[in-house]
Amino acid sequence: MKFIILGCGSSMGVPRPDGFFGNCDPKNKKNYRTRCSALIKTTDENILIDTSPDLRQQLLRHKIKKIDKVLFSHMHGDQTHGINDLRSFYINSRKQLDVYADKYTSKYLRSTFSYIFKSYSKEYPATLKLNSLPKYIITKNNKKKIFIKSIMVDHGKVKSNCFIINKKIAYISDVNKIYAKDFKYFKNLKYLIIDCLWYNFHPSHLNLDASLALIKKFKPQKAILTNLSPVLDYKVLKKMLPNNVVPAHDGLTVNL
Repeated sequence: MKFIILGCGSSMGVPRPDGFFGNCDPKNKKNYRTRCSALIKTTDENILIDTSPDLRQQLLRHKIKKIDKVLFSHMHGDQTHGINDLRSFYINSRKQLDVYADKYTSKYLRSTFSYIFKSYSKEYPATLKLNSLPKYIITKNNKKKIFIKSIMVDHGKVKSNCFIINKKIAYISDVNKIYAKDFKYFKNLKYLIIDCLWYNFHPSHLNLDASLALIKKFKPQKAILTNLSPVLDYKVLKKMLPNNVVPAHDGLTVNL
């Protein structure tokens, strides 16, 4: 079983569309960041987390030929606006692809991308089936059940969901607050992949100090910082981090 960070960049990626690299060295390939999406790859299924605007590029880069399920963390454009790229998987299978979202994200998806969920003609059928995000998604790896637990967190003025796979790895790409009642789920994991936008305070994201404070509290074996803005150069950031913490880069793969 593998967990692949398809993209680890903040809302406009690195570089931004206008070519702005900020503090990032353009000579370092790990500073080229597409928007956040991730893939859970088991022997049975490929489960996608979020459909970033860079999804097409990410799927091609990793030669991902099938997607079985999609989990949405929240409604923001940098996590949803690549949704139309899922159409190719419907064309291949002629079956609607199951996607899962909370009530806030579902409402946004239905209103913004209504043509995806409703058939308008034989030529343009509904390609996706929208389902409520349950507390647990169950998949299999080598005939063993794998449990993916969703936990709602704060992301500024909206709610976001993080995902914990088999009590081993947590993925929290967009968060500024985790509720104390849920701390128990994040403790002593093998991997914690967590939001770290930049150095200064931000009302919707964790900054470096806040990310490191949670890592110290939860004590994972290894932590990976994601949703990185142009403020954070890969090499500079890496030198500042404890031994068990690393910055993400596009394509970073964790074997479970």
